[in-house]
Amino acid sequence: MSIVVVGTVAFDSIETPRGRVDRAIGGSATYFSLAASNFTPVRLVAVVGEDFGAEHRSVLLEREVDLEGLIVERGGKTFYWSGRYGEDPNERETLCTDLNCFAEFQPELPPAYRSSRWLFLGNIDPDIQIGVLDQVAGRPFVGCDTMNFWIERKPESLARLLRRIDVLFVNDGEAKQLTGRANVVLAARDILGMGPRAVVVKKGEHGAFLFAPEFRFFAPAYPLQEVFDPTGAGDSFAGGFMGYLAGRGAVDERHLRRAMLYGTITASYACEAFSVERLRGVTQAHIATRLGELVDLVRIDLDS
Repeated sequence: MSIVVVGTVAFDSIETPRGRVDRAIGGSATYFSLAASNFTPVRLVAVVGEDFGAEHRSVLLEREVDLEGLIVERGGKTFYWSGRYGEDPNERETLCTDLNCFAEFQPELPPAYRSSRWLFLGNIDPDIQIGVLDQVAGRPFVGCDTMNFWIERKPESLARLLRRIDVLFVNDGEAKQLTGRANVVLAARDILGMGPRAVVVKKGEHGAFLFAPEFRFFAPAYPLQEVFDPTGAGDSFAGGFMGYLAGRGAVDERHLRRAMLYGTITASYACEAFSVERLRGVTQAHIATRLGELVDLVRIDLDS
Protein backbone atom coordinates (compact mmCIF):
# COMPACT_ATOMS: atom_id res chain seq x y z
CA MET A 1 0.00 0.00 0.00
CA SER A 2 1.61 3.28 -1.08
CA ILE A 3 2.48 6.19 1.20
CA VAL A 4 2.66 9.88 0.31
CA VAL A 5 5.46 12.02 1.76
CA VAL A 6 5.50 15.81 1.65
CA GLY A 7 8.75 17.52 2.57
CA THR A 8 12.04 18.81 1.23
CA VAL A 9 14.40 17.58 -1.44
CA ALA A 10 17.68 19.40 -1.00
CA PHE A 11 21.39 19.69 -1.53
CA ASP A 12 23.51 19.41 1.62
CA SER A 13 27.12 20.27 2.35
CA ILE A 14 28.16 18.35 5.44
CA GLU A 15 31.31 18.26 7.52
CA THR A 16 31.95 15.65 10.22
CA PRO A 17 35.09 14.30 11.90
CA ARG A 18 35.00 11.57 9.19
CA GLY A 19 35.19 13.94 6.21
CA ARG A 20 33.15 16.31 4.09
CA VAL A 21 30.75 16.29 1.13
CA ASP A 22 29.52 19.24 -0.92
CA ARG A 23 26.07 19.57 -2.46
CA ALA A 24 25.10 15.97 -1.78
CA ILE A 25 21.46 14.93 -2.09
CA GLY A 26 19.47 15.43 1.11
CA GLY A 27 16.16 16.71 2.43
CA SER A 28 13.51 15.18 4.67
CA ALA A 29 11.44 13.72 1.84
CA THR A 30 14.52 12.16 0.22
CA TYR A 31 15.67 10.31 3.33
CA PHE A 32 12.12 9.28 4.19
CA SER A 33 11.45 7.98 0.69
CA LEU A 34 14.59 5.87 0.46
CA ALA A 35 13.95 4.32 3.87
CA ALA A 36 10.22 3.71 3.33
CA SER A 37 10.76 2.24 -0.14
CA ASN A 38 12.11 -0.92 1.50
CA PHE A 39 8.59 -1.70 2.70
CA THR A 40 6.03 -0.04 0.44
CA PRO A 41 5.69 2.13 -2.70
CA VAL A 42 6.37 5.82 -2.05
CA ARG A 43 4.88 8.92 -3.67
CA LEU A 44 6.91 12.09 -3.14
CA VAL A 45 5.71 15.70 -3.07
CA ALA A 46 8.37 18.42 -3.04
CA VAL A 47 9.90 21.20 -5.15
CA VAL A 48 13.36 21.47 -6.70
CA GLY A 49 15.14 23.87 -9.03
CA GLU A 50 16.60 23.27 -12.44
CA ASP A 51 19.91 22.39 -10.77
CA PHE A 52 18.32 19.10 -9.64
CA GLY A 53 19.13 17.08 -12.73
CA ALA A 54 18.48 13.62 -14.11
CA GLU A 55 21.42 12.16 -12.18
CA HIS A 56 19.81 13.36 -8.96
CA ARG A 57 16.33 12.13 -9.85
CA SER A 58 17.81 8.71 -10.59
CA VAL A 59 18.66 8.28 -6.90
CA LEU A 60 14.93 8.22 -6.17
CA LEU A 61 13.82 6.49 -9.34
CA GLU A 62 16.16 3.56 -8.75
CA ARG A 63 14.09 2.85 -5.63
CA GLU A 64 10.90 3.25 -7.71
CA VAL A 65 9.78 6.38 -5.87
CA ASP A 66 6.85 7.99 -7.72
CA LEU A 67 7.93 11.54 -8.67
CA GLU A 68 4.70 12.85 -10.17
CA GLY A 69 4.48 15.23 -7.21
CA LEU A 70 8.05 16.54 -7.58
CA ILE A 71 7.75 20.05 -9.04
CA VAL A 72 10.65 21.62 -10.95
CA GLU A 73 10.70 25.42 -10.70
CA ARG A 74 12.02 26.84 -13.93
CA GLY A 75 15.01 29.07 -13.32
CA GLY A 76 14.94 28.20 -9.62
CA LYS A 77 17.53 26.69 -7.31
CA THR A 78 17.01 23.74 -4.97
CA PHE A 79 16.85 24.10 -1.18
CA TYR A 80 20.41 24.15 0.21
CA TRP A 81 21.69 23.42 3.71
CA SER A 82 25.21 23.34 5.11
CA GLY A 83 26.17 22.04 8.53
CA ARG A 84 29.02 20.81 10.70
CA TYR A 85 29.13 18.03 13.32
CA GLY A 86 31.68 17.58 16.08
CA GLU A 87 32.60 14.36 17.85
CA ASP A 88 29.13 14.23 19.42
CA PRO A 89 26.79 13.28 16.55
CA ASN A 90 23.80 14.57 18.51
CA GLU A 91 25.03 18.15 18.17
CA ARG A 92 25.37 20.07 14.93
CA GLU A 93 26.02 23.63 13.79
CA THR A 94 24.05 25.03 10.87
CA LEU A 95 26.33 27.10 8.66
CA CYS A 96 23.93 28.07 5.89
CA THR A 97 20.28 27.63 4.93
CA ASP A 98 19.06 28.83 1.54
CA LEU A 99 15.37 28.08 1.02
CA ASN A 100 15.57 29.05 -2.66
CA CYS A 101 12.52 27.68 -4.55
CA PHE A 102 11.16 26.10 -1.36
CA ALA A 103 10.47 29.58 0.08
CA GLU A 104 7.27 29.96 -1.95
CA PHE A 105 6.31 26.30 -2.15
CA GLN A 106 2.65 25.47 -1.64
CA PRO A 107 2.29 21.70 -2.13
CA GLU A 108 -0.46 20.50 -4.40
CA LEU A 109 -1.13 16.79 -4.31
CA PRO A 110 -1.64 15.12 -7.69
CA PRO A 111 -5.17 13.66 -7.95
CA ALA A 112 -3.86 10.10 -7.72
CA TYR A 113 -2.17 10.91 -4.39
CA ARG A 114 -5.23 12.35 -2.65
CA SER A 115 -6.88 9.04 -1.83
CA SER A 116 -3.80 7.55 -0.17
CA ARG A 117 -4.46 5.92 3.19
CA TRP A 118 -0.95 6.74 4.45
CA LEU A 119 0.64 10.17 4.66
CA PHE A 120 3.81 11.59 6.18
CA LEU A 121 4.31 15.32 6.65
CA GLY A 122 7.99 16.20 6.84
CA ASN A 123 9.39 18.99 8.96
CA ILE A 124 7.91 22.05 7.24
CA ASP A 125 5.67 24.98 8.22
CA PRO A 126 2.63 23.62 10.11
CA ASP A 127 0.33 25.85 8.03
CA ILE A 128 1.64 24.11 4.92
CA GLN A 129 1.16 20.73 6.61
CA ILE A 130 -2.46 21.65 7.37
CA GLY A 131 -2.91 22.72 3.76
CA VAL A 132 -1.83 19.27 2.63
CA LEU A 133 -4.29 17.60 5.02
CA ASP A 134 -7.06 19.72 3.54
CA GLN A 135 -6.38 18.14 0.14
CA VAL A 136 -6.63 14.46 1.09
CA ALA A 137 -9.77 12.42 0.79
CA GLY A 138 -11.11 10.48 3.75
CA ARG A 139 -9.01 10.00 6.86
CA PRO A 140 -5.53 8.61 6.16
CA PHE A 141 -3.11 7.51 8.85
CA VAL A 142 -0.88 10.57 9.25
CA GLY A 143 2.64 10.78 10.62
CA CYS A 144 4.18 14.19 11.21
CA ASP A 145 7.54 15.70 12.09
CA THR A 146 8.20 19.15 13.53
CA MET A 147 11.06 21.07 15.14
CA ASN A 148 11.86 23.70 17.73
CA PHE A 149 11.60 26.54 15.16
CA TRP A 150 7.90 25.81 14.51
CA ILE A 151 7.19 25.07 18.18
CA GLU A 152 8.46 28.54 19.04
CA ARG A 153 7.22 30.52 16.02
CA LYS A 154 3.84 28.92 15.22
CA PRO A 155 2.41 27.29 18.37
CA GLU A 156 -1.25 27.92 17.43
CA SER A 157 -0.89 26.41 13.96
CA LEU A 158 0.99 23.46 15.42
CA ALA A 159 -1.78 22.91 17.97
CA ARG A 160 -4.37 22.78 15.16
CA LEU A 161 -2.19 20.34 13.26
CA LEU A 162 -1.73 17.98 16.21
CA ARG A 163 -5.48 17.50 16.47
CA ARG A 164 -5.47 16.00 12.96
CA ILE A 165 -2.53 13.57 12.99
CA ASP A 166 -1.90 10.07 14.31
CA VAL A 167 1.82 9.94 15.16
CA LEU A 168 4.14 12.82 16.05
CA PHE A 169 7.90 12.35 15.68
CA VAL A 170 10.04 14.62 17.89
CA ASN A 171 13.33 14.43 19.75
CA ASP A 172 13.39 14.68 23.51
CA GLY A 173 14.30 18.38 23.51
CA GLU A 174 11.39 19.21 21.19
CA ALA A 175 8.97 17.19 23.33
CA LYS A 176 10.03 19.13 26.41
CA GLN A 177 9.84 22.48 24.59
CA LEU A 178 6.38 21.73 23.21
CA THR A 179 4.97 20.94 26.65
CA GLY A 180 7.17 22.87 29.07
CA ARG A 181 7.90 19.61 30.87
CA ALA A 182 11.38 18.65 32.05
CA ASN A 183 10.46 14.95 32.09
CA VAL A 184 10.04 13.18 28.75
CA VAL A 185 7.37 10.77 30.09
CA LEU A 186 5.21 13.64 31.30
CA ALA A 187 5.90 15.54 28.08
CA ALA A 188 4.70 12.58 25.99
CA ARG A 189 1.55 12.29 28.11
CA ASP A 190 0.77 15.95 27.48
CA ILE A 191 1.36 15.59 23.73
CA LEU A 192 -1.05 12.66 23.58
CA GLY A 193 -3.59 14.97 25.16
CA MET A 194 -3.13 17.36 22.25
CA GLY A 195 -4.51 14.89 19.71
CA PRO A 196 -2.03 12.31 18.34
CA ARG A 197 -2.68 8.62 18.87
CA ALA A 198 1.02 8.02 19.51
CA VAL A 199 4.24 9.96 20.07
CA VAL A 200 7.72 8.83 19.05
CA VAL A 201 10.43 10.53 21.08
CA LYS A 202 13.87 10.11 19.51
CA LYS A 203 16.99 10.20 21.67
CA GLY A 204 19.65 9.78 19.01
CA GLU A 205 22.29 7.19 19.82
CA HIS A 206 20.34 6.33 22.99
CA GLY A 207 17.32 4.93 21.15
CA ALA A 208 13.69 5.99 20.89
CA PHE A 209 10.48 5.76 22.91
CA LEU A 210 6.98 5.12 21.64
CA PHE A 211 4.20 6.42 23.86
CA ALA A 212 0.55 5.49 23.28
CA PRO A 213 -2.41 5.64 25.69
CA GLU A 214 -2.42 1.85 26.10
CA PHE A 215 1.30 1.03 26.17
CA ARG A 216 4.90 2.23 26.02
CA PHE A 217 7.81 0.78 24.10
CA PHE A 218 11.54 1.47 23.94
CA ALA A 219 13.80 0.58 21.03
CA PRO A 220 17.55 0.79 21.58
CA ALA A 221 19.65 2.34 18.85
CA TYR A 222 21.55 -0.12 16.70
CA PRO A 223 25.18 0.08 17.92
CA LEU A 224 27.43 1.43 15.20
CA GLN A 225 31.20 1.34 15.44
CA GLU A 226 31.43 4.59 13.52
CA VAL A 227 28.97 7.32 12.60
CA PHE A 228 29.95 9.03 9.35
CA ASP A 229 26.99 11.38 8.97
CA PRO A 230 23.89 11.56 11.20
CA THR A 231 22.06 13.91 8.81
CA GLY A 232 18.70 12.45 7.88
CA ALA A 233 18.69 9.78 10.58
CA GLY A 234 15.43 11.05 12.04
CA ASP A 235 13.73 11.19 8.63
CA SER A 236 15.04 7.69 7.86
CA PHE A 237 13.62 6.49 11.19
CA ALA A 238 10.23 7.90 10.24
CA GLY A 239 10.53 6.31 6.80
CA GLY A 240 11.19 2.86 8.23
CA PHE A 241 8.44 3.28 10.83
CA MET A 242 5.73 4.59 8.51
CA GLY A 243 6.81 2.49 5.54
CA TYR A 244 6.53 -0.70 7.56
CA LEU A 245 3.06 0.18 8.82
CA ALA A 246 1.86 1.11 5.34
CA GLY A 247 3.30 -2.09 3.91
CA ARG A 248 1.45 -4.12 6.52
CA GLY A 249 -1.70 -2.03 6.45
CA ALA A 250 -2.03 -2.25 10.23
CA VAL A 251 -1.48 0.00 13.26
CA ASP A 252 -2.19 -2.23 16.24
CA GLU A 253 0.21 -2.51 19.19
CA ARG A 254 2.14 -5.42 17.69
CA HIS A 255 2.83 -3.59 14.45
CA LEU A 256 3.66 -0.31 16.17
CA ARG A 257 6.28 -2.07 18.30
CA ARG A 258 7.79 -3.66 15.20
CA ALA A 259 7.70 -0.35 13.36
CA MET A 260 9.95 1.09 16.06
CA LEU A 261 12.57 -1.55 15.31
CA TYR A 262 12.41 -1.01 11.58
CA GLY A 263 12.73 2.73 12.13
CA THR A 264 15.80 2.13 14.25
CA ILE A 265 17.36 -0.07 11.58
CA THR A 266 16.81 2.31 8.67
CA ALA A 267 18.14 5.20 10.75
CA SER A 268 21.31 3.22 11.46
CA TYR A 269 21.97 2.70 7.76
CA ALA A 270 21.58 6.43 7.11
CA CYS A 271 24.46 7.14 9.51
CA GLU A 272 26.95 4.74 7.93
CA ALA A 273 27.90 6.98 4.99
CA PHE A 274 27.57 10.58 3.88
CA SER A 275 24.28 11.73 2.43
CA VAL A 276 22.04 8.89 1.18
CA GLU A 277 24.80 6.66 -0.18
CA ARG A 278 24.29 3.83 2.31
CA LEU A 279 20.50 3.93 2.11
CA ARG A 280 20.65 3.54 -1.66
CA GLY A 281 22.12 0.05 -1.38
CA VAL A 282 20.04 -1.34 1.49
CA THR A 283 18.14 -4.56 0.71
CA GLN A 284 15.50 -6.63 2.47
CA ALA A 285 18.25 -9.11 3.39
CA HIS A 286 20.28 -6.35 5.05
CA ILE A 287 17.27 -5.25 7.06
CA ALA A 288 16.38 -8.78 8.14
CA THR A 289 19.94 -9.42 9.34
CA ARG A 290 20.10 -6.22 11.33
CA LEU A 291 16.64 -6.85 12.79
CA GLY A 292 17.85 -10.18 14.16
CA GLU A 293 20.91 -8.53 15.65
CA LEU A 294 18.82 -5.80 17.26
CA VAL A 295 16.42 -8.32 18.80
CA ASP A 296 19.35 -10.32 20.16
CA LEU A 297 20.60 -7.21 21.95
CA VAL A 298 17.64 -7.25 24.31
CA ARG A 299 16.77 -10.96 24.38
CA ILE A 300 16.76 -12.41 27.89
CA ASP A 301 15.45 -15.55 29.57
CA LEU A 302 13.84 -14.40 32.81
CA ASP A 303 13.18 -17.99 33.91
CA SER A 304 16.83 -19.04 34.13
